[in-house]
This record gives sequence, structure tokens and C-alpha cells, in this order.
Amino acid sequence: MNTEPQTLAIVVPCYNEREVFPISLEKLSSILKHLIVSKKISESSYILFVDDGSQDNTWSLIVEAGTFNLNIRGLKLAHNKGHQIALIAGITNADADMVVTIDADLQDDPFVIEQMVDKYLIGYDIVYGVRNSRETDNFWKRTMAESFYKLMAKLGVEQIHNHADFRLLSRRARESLLQYQEENVYLRGLVPMLGFRTIEVYYERHERAAGVTKYPFKKSLALAIEGITSLSVKPLRLITILGLFVFLLSVVAIIYTIIEKILGNTIQGWSSIIVIISFFGGIQIMALGVIGEYIGKIYNEVKKRPKFFIDETSNIKEK
Repeated sequence: MNTEPQTLAIVVPCYNEREVFPISLEKLSSILKHLIVSKKISESSYILFVDDGSQDNTWSLIVEAGTFNLNIRGLKLAHNKGHQIALIAGITNADADMVVTIDADLQDDPFVIEQMVDKYLIGYDIVYGVRNSRETDNFWKRTMAESFYKLMAKLGVEQIHNHADFRLLSRRARESLLQYQEENVYLRGLVPMLGFRTIEVYYERHERAAGVTKYPFKKSLALAIEGITSLSVKPLRLITILGLFVFLLSVVAIIYTIIEKILGNTIQGWSSIIVIISFFGGIQIMALGVIGEYIGKIYNEVKKRPKFFIDETSNIKEK
């Protein structure tokens, strides 16, 4: 039986993170060193920072850190592709027995990584980092998040409640995840589809260590739409149901109009016509919008374009 410590790769997506990078580097390096000294992981374990096309000097900071510590590796994408693709790029290039993904802002507690490794060592393939509450969020953000999780559940999308992208994947879980080839990536929905043996570890989410959030409301909303449309077809079915309901409603209206006409109770006017036209027009535009969203997804998928291109690397050996 092989008792040698196994390798760990900590994947950290970065976009314009020059303020928080030194803090993130120090804490994650300290945790990595502790795990190596305690012989829970191999000395060849490392941190992989993925620069998602930053416009500041984040990449130069990553390269500089790698010159002093060979356990610090860097991957620079040629273009900003977004958080989910940056994670996929890191996971793809992280050749290790286990991979942990965590954001550079350290709102997810990095000290929980040791608990994740402990769970892996007793046989778990996927370990989810789950926040134990949303007390640090304001009322609006907390309400929107809870509503989103409930909506996704009703649409049949399997997600881990209060889990973002802080997780550990075993080698076979990582390799299985990379078999998903879709362009429209929503990892929070894809990972639970893998199966395997899973467990959750809980932590208290902190304020951002430095800098400003890279997920304002607009991006959060875009991610939510991505998750819904890439993992569920129920919105299309809801349109069908809505269309049937409107059709039945129109039949009732037609019958009512005919009866009123026979009884001589009809009143000429344009108000009712405007209301009906506006109602049906709104329904049609909404339906076309939802259908268009799915057609756009199909359009992106059939082109089979590469998800990302690598511009530069630091301390990564060529395969």
C-alpha cells in the first residue's frame, strides 16, 4: 500500500487582485507549508494562481512570487474569460491528486482547506465548503441569494445550498468534471452531477480581505441566468404551459364576447383592445426572449470554440 503523501493543488482565480494578492499569497502559503510539514500532503504540492486577463500588475506579482517559491505557480489567460472559465483553466492545468479551488479575496475561510484534505484522506472525492450563515450579507443580497437557491431547486437543478466555488476534488472527480465539454459553464451545478462520495465542511464567511468585489449585481445576475439556462429546460416548458393558459383564457374571452354581442351589450371602445394587445404582446416578447437565450446557448455550443488560451505560465512544466 502506498503511504506517500499525496499532492495538493490550490487553484486561485485572479482578476485585478493586486490589493489582495499579497494577503492571499501569505495565508495560502502558510497553510500549504503547514500541511506539508504535518505530512498530510506531498512536498511537491503547490498553489496555482490563474490570472484571468487582469489589467493591473497581478500577473507580475504572481511571477515575482514564483521566483522566490517554486510551490507558487502561475497561469495567465490571453483574455478575460470570466470566473468560471478561469476556474476550469486552473483545474485543467492542475496535475495533482486533489485540487482545491478558492477565490483570491479570502472571503472563504482558507483554514478550512485542512479539513477538506482530512475528509479526502478518509475517502471522500468531493468536499464542499459551505458557509454556515449569511449574516454578513445585507438584506437585499441575502434575499436574492435565498430566492435564487429556491428557484434553482424548483427548476430541478441540483446545487449545494450556500456553496459557491470553494471545494476539493479528487483526481477522478477532476478528470470526470473535465469530460463536460459545454461552453456555458456553471460549476456549482455541474459538480453535483458527478456523483462520487461527497461531504460538506462549514465555515464563517468573512469580509473581503482587500480590494473591491469582482461580482457586482450585474455579474451575479448573469451567473444566475447562466446556471438556469445551462442546466434546466424547465423555463421552456413553463412557456408552453403559459401559452396554453393564455389560449384557454382567450377562448373564454371569445365566448364571452360572442354572448355579449348576441345580447346586444357590447360597447365600442379601444381600451379593452389596447389591454389585450399589450398583454399578448408582452407574453410573446417574453417567450421569444427565453427561447432566444436557449438558441444563443446552442449557437455557442455548436461552434466548439476553445474555452481559453494560455498567454504565459510561471513554474509550470510543459507537457
